[in-house]
Amino acid sequence: MLEKLKDRHNQMILFFTVFFLVLLFRLFDLSIVEGEKYKEMAEDIRMKKIPISAPRGEIKDRYGRALAVNKPSFTVQIMKNELMDEKINEVSVKLLNILMNNGENYHDNFPIKFENNKFYYTFDREIEEWLSEQGIKDVKDAEAVFNLLREQLGIDSNLDVFEVQKEMQSVHGVYPPISVKKMKFIPQMKKENFLQRYNLDENLEAKDAFIALREKFEIPESYSDEDAKKILVIRNEFREQGYRQYQPVKVALNVSAKTVAQIEERSIELPGVNVEVEPIRYYPNEGLASHILGYLGKISDSEKDKFTKELGYLPNDLIGKDGIERVYEEKLKGKDGAKYVEVDVYGRLINVLREQKPEKGKTIYLSIDAKLQETAEKALEQALKQIQVGGTFKSKWGDYRYKDAMKHATSGAVVALDVNTGDVLALANYPSFDPNLFATGISAKDWKAVQDDNPRDPLSPIPLYNVATRTSVQPGSTFKMITGLAAIENGLDPAKKLYDGGYVKLGGRTFGSWMWNEYRRSHGWVDLYKSLEESVNYYYYDVATNFDYYKNQSLNTSMNVDKMLEYAKMFGLDEPTGIEISEVASGVPNPEKKMIVTKSLLRRKLKSKAKEYFEKEIITNEEKLNEQIEKIVGWTEENPSRGSLINRVSELDVKEDKVTALVDLVKFSYYKQAKWTIGDTFNLSIGQGQHQYTPIQIARYVANIANGGYNNEVSVIKKVGNEKKDDHKGEKIALKDDNNLIHIQKGMEQVVYGDHGTARGFFRKFPVKVAAKTGSAQKSGKIQPKDEVAYLKTYLKWIAPYMSWSDVERKAEVYKKKYKNEGLAMRKAIKELSKGRVTDAVIDQYKDDYDAFGWFVSYAPSDNPQIAVVTLIFQSGTGGYGAPIAREIIAEYLGLNKEYEKVDFKNRLTN
Repeated sequence: MLEKLKDRHNQMILFFTVFFLVLLFRLFDLSIVEGEKYKEMAEDIRMKKIPISAPRGEIKDRYGRALAVNKPSFTVQIMKNELMDEKINEVSVKLLNILMNNGENYHDNFPIKFENNKFYYTFDREIEEWLSEQGIKDVKDAEAVFNLLREQLGIDSNLDVFEVQKEMQSVHGVYPPISVKKMKFIPQMKKENFLQRYNLDENLEAKDAFIALREKFEIPESYSDEDAKKILVIRNEFREQGYRQYQPVKVALNVSAKTVAQIEERSIELPGVNVEVEPIRYYPNEGLASHILGYLGKISDSEKDKFTKELGYLPNDLIGKDGIERVYEEKLKGKDGAKYVEVDVYGRLINVLREQKPEKGKTIYLSIDAKLQETAEKALEQALKQIQVGGTFKSKWGDYRYKDAMKHATSGAVVALDVNTGDVLALANYPSFDPNLFATGISAKDWKAVQDDNPRDPLSPIPLYNVATRTSVQPGSTFKMITGLAAIENGLDPAKKLYDGGYVKLGGRTFGSWMWNEYRRSHGWVDLYKSLEESVNYYYYDVATNFDYYKNQSLNTSMNVDKMLEYAKMFGLDEPTGIEISEVASGVPNPEKKMIVTKSLLRRKLKSKAKEYFEKEIITNEEKLNEQIEKIVGWTEENPSRGSLINRVSELDVKEDKVTALVDLVKFSYYKQAKWTIGDTFNLSIGQGQHQYTPIQIARYVANIANGGYNNEVSVIKKVGNEKKDDHKGEKIALKDDNNLIHIQKGMEQVVYGDHGTARGFFRKFPVKVAAKTGSAQKSGKIQPKDEVAYLKTYLKWIAPYMSWSDVERKAEVYKKKYKNEGLAMRKAIKELSKGRVTDAVIDQYKDDYDAFGWFVSYAPSDNPQIAVVTLIFQSGTGGYGAPIAREIIAEYLGLNKEYEKVDFKNRLTN
């Protein structure tokens, strides 16, 4: 055998035999074993699927009135496969010239722009504008900015960056555009991705990148930079499309008939350009119920995996970003159709094979009544505008003159609930916005108009913000119904009269009734009903602590702070309401956590002020510094005497001349506040202290009082498609005696009809009985101006008349590098030049103080409750100012404005 293989002829035969055997085996494997797989791959190359977007589902009110619909619009598209490469430049310029001349908005995602012959990245401009809003200068590194913000906000340096970011957003309302995972500005990361996509150096300046892209796409020099940019806008859209040349690129949505006519007239000059009729989102009532409906927006980078890969959305699709549009996105989206086409190896369309029609998204019916919603929004707007100037609220039910002008009362919210089902009948915020701005992609100008105008002021109006579901504030005296009910349930006789002694003094602090605080007078003998009618704080100090402070004796009930807070939980204040759109629920206070919170605040304070109190040597030794800070924090529970504390602190590395100041800070501002005290219970009993609830939570709680103690979940949905929401009652609140609620209801009636009721006079001409309660929540601090430097420059002549602005500017140069914030640097300079005479309090004395939040809660008819209405007005100073708003809503809901119809209170809104 071996001898035969030595023959070259036989070797050739063996080689070809093996070769053909391998070839046959491979052919068998490809055609039989894996034949189906390769057949599908071949089909994929030959046949492609072009999605056809389904019309978005409509949103309607409970009676079927349209709130969000679709309207046909003209969409300008370019089919790249129908356009020769050498024609792209010419067509791009001509098309965009038509769109620009007619004032049309078109997709411009190309991030290099120029003005005054200067090129810039939109990403860089975004970072610069944000830094400017924060007053940060000369800092470009994201990590340095993040650490600077943390230091300025006094956030504990022991927290990890993710916890710090959460605290910045939730506590301080600061949203830095920084990826804490990579410690880079998010726009910077987008810029890097853009440059990488075109294989350009990440460090290229905007102008150099623009030139490089001109060369890459061989744009002739005969085209100006302006025209070259138009070309690059279209080229960039093609690039975003990838290899899907068979799919049209949408250039502009909702264009005018004039633009369509011009494109059609010049169709020969614009090969590949066509106009399609497509549905776009349309809100026929403009801003009505906008915070419930939400708005649409582009798919963000963080959302791309979910929507484009998992759910099959196109990169340019708009999705719900807030409200019902976001929560029910997948149901509203519907099922896209498709056009199946044949393409060549280059992805160019050859033939249309078949078409599958899209299926419209589901229609969603809300629980709100559009007419009632309109009444609520108009009444809220009228009230705010008149409160600001001390004007008059005009109404057929009686005009009301606002006594004091409250110029900072620029925001507010109102919620109306069906007390028997928890349905939202109206939910309004002011200021509001028009979601039509987002229907085809919002412009930069419009986006800025719906943002916070003054990021330095946490109460500055934000049109996009849903105050009703996301703003938690103290409930003030509207909480007194909880305190009163808990006391009755735990042994208090509601008819028992307690004497209002005016004030209770605990240590060096005085807790007084408003009558004492304002007029140095007493409410006299007070029972539960009068305590609600006149909002007598002293009464609640007594009943919450089971002690009669006037007679200096026990009340012999089993009432205490824990039981009071337990009833707050029973009435739903410790949890979200269940409303389908985004909401915040902070929960009821927890006395046990006070020590933990105080320690955390002290630790944060000491770290933020370390350079002021500790020796220079220890500042550089972070481990030793933290060790000494923890020692000071560790003494909180012990709360040693001032003398003992001075001795202990003197043994630490604290500056000798700062020992006493540090001791007084920790002793009186933290140690004495750490343990739960009777004063804390006093504050909670009247709705102050650590309470934080949203208008929607308060509305649910008031509805629970009105309906006899049923804790209904709140809902803004009646029906999704053909699926109707169940209207079953919520759980019955487990009261010891259901009749005890009657005492609370009676007290709320006296608030409106009692001789000294805090809401008397608002419903004199009203034909229906109403139960209500007013409340105000204090907000401490100064209102920070938008521009701190401008404020300092304006008031320097009064703050420090002996100081010149030029001297301050020169001195501030020293601190600008340290503080990276011009306002802080200027403040430091003024204090330094004054040699200690000017303090922060002196500097801020010309800034306005915050005024109190005003609450008004109500339900009607009081003898057969149907609707609960709650208003919250920022900085109105008093709760009664919201009463005219509630009155308008109640009148509209109960049909009192329709004089030709007989009112029947047994009738309620139905489907």
